[in-house]
Amino acid sequence: MEILRTEELKKYYNQTSVTVKAIDGVDISVSRGEFVAVVGTSGSGKSTLLHMLGGLDRPTEGKVYIDGKDIFSLKDEELTIFRRRKIGFVFQAYNLVPVLNVYENIVLPIQLDGNEIEEDYVNEIIDILGLTEKKNSMPNQLSGGQQQRVAIARALATKPAIILADEPTGNLDSKTSLDVMGLLKTTSNKLNQTMILITHNEEIAQMADRIIRIEDGVLYEKC
Repeated sequence: MEILRTEELKKYYNQTSVTVKAIDGVDISVSRGEFVAVVGTSGSGKSTLLHMLGGLDRPTEGKVYIDGKDIFSLKDEELTIFRRRKIGFVFQAYNLVPVLNVYENIVLPIQLDGNEIEEDYVNEIIDILGLTEKKNSMPNQLSGGQQQRVAIARALATKPAIILADEPTGNLDSKTSLDVMGLLKTTSNKLNQTMILITHNEEIAQMADRIIRIEDGVLYEKC
């Protein structure tokens, strides 16, 4: 079943007399439970693409459908609520709240939405990500890899339709990066969680189910 689709997605910027085509007519379809890597060099448009897939930036033209909803048909406040409920984000920066412990950071988005915490599901995520013994630890007591695991757990906890990960291993060493990617792959498989990973690292991308390359704002399927 299709969980994400874009139609002729474009993002243009006017700079003096030049139009920069950051994203130029992107059509993409992602199935539920699929783990897709979008690979591109700096300036290729991959982060711009992720921001539009996540509703963080509106396109110049085109549409993004998530779970059957045209997200840019929503008003700003409606889009904010949709994003909180349907899209999980994992960034290079962990963005943990320093005064909250691991468990509190993970369930924070659920509480902000006024929903009841599904303890069994949250504990399953914590167990899969190897954080059980760290539930009461504060962020400053964790390694970089552990903090990124908490960020992944937080993104998973709301049961989003899709998780968007923007260079999630960018601040980690090679071994820890592969460990974190292995955990992303594991959670995608075990929880049937759809993930789109943005990366410049070919080795990291190989762990995905499907690889797409982006160059000058245009997507190319990579065999």
